[in-house]
Formats: sequence, C-alpha cells, structure tokens
Amino acid sequence: MPPLVAAMISLGVLGALDTYITATLFPVPVWVTFIAWASFFTCGGGQAGLIKSLTSNWAGVAIASITLLIVEFGPAHPLFAAILVGAGTSVMVLASAVPILNFTPAVVFGFASLVGTSAATDTTIVTSGLSHPTLVTMAAMLLGAIFGFVSELGTRLLAHPKAMAA
Repeated sequence: MPPLVAAMISLGVLGALDTYITATLFPVPVWVTFIAWASFFTCGGGQAGLIKSLTSNWAGVAIASITLLIVEFGPAHPLFAAILVGAGTSVMVLASAVPILNFTPAVVFGFASLVGTSAATDTTIVTSGLSHPTLVTMAAMLLGAIFGFVSELGTRLLAHPKAMAA
C-alpha cells in the first residue's frame, strides 16, 4: 500500500491505543506521549532516533526539574522565576554540545512537558510518590517514544509487507 496510507493507518490505530492506555491503564498526560512520539520522528526515527529522542527529552525533564526546584525554594517573584527559566534555557542550549543531545528542540520538548505536566496535574516539583511530575513526565515520554518506534515499524510493514518478511 502507499506509504502515506500505511502511515495513516499505523499512526491512527496506535494514536487511539495510546489515548485509551493513558486514559485507563497508564494515567500519564496523553499530550506528553504525543510530543515524545513526534520527537522520535524529528530525531530521525529508528533505534538511533529512539535513543536520541528519549535521552534528549529526559535531559530537558532533568533541567526543568532542577530549575523548578530552585524556583520552589527561592523568592516567590516572577522575575526570579524568569531569570531561572532563562538560565535553564541556556543550559538546554549548552547541552547540545553533547552529541546525543545536539537536537535542542527535543531537549526543549522535555523541559516544556515537565512544566506542563506539573501545571496540568496540579503537582509541584516537591510532590512525593509516583505522582511526582518528573516521574510522570519521564514515563509519558518513554511511552510516546515507544509508540513512535512501533508506529514506524507498523508503517513500514503495511507499506512493504514482502520486504519485512524477507
């Protein structure tokens, strides 16, 4: 079948499955899984893209976690938070010197996903337990990266079933 139709079917079916899983079995923000899924493709796909994307996303989550931790214990002033986010942004750019992290947008996806998860789940960086926004975001990004990898395989299988069998 044509590659576009194969991708439409693979991603459509898996997008529905992702939404169902995150709404029932594995309650993480579905929008974070979709960001990680897109990140997988922007990092080139395949095993290398999976590793690069997940490593970059998680680096962004780590940078955001440290940034939010400092904000949590610092002065409660928007200027302080703004300065720290600026510093976190600088660290994300600096991280691109590490070859596996050299696609800065994937690091930013992780940073933004952690901040968004914290806001959407009404948790803070000092929340304890499995609902900690860092853990939730990292788990969601892992799930999204896996869905990216599987959707790529599904697309390839549907587009070229004989090539996969060989």
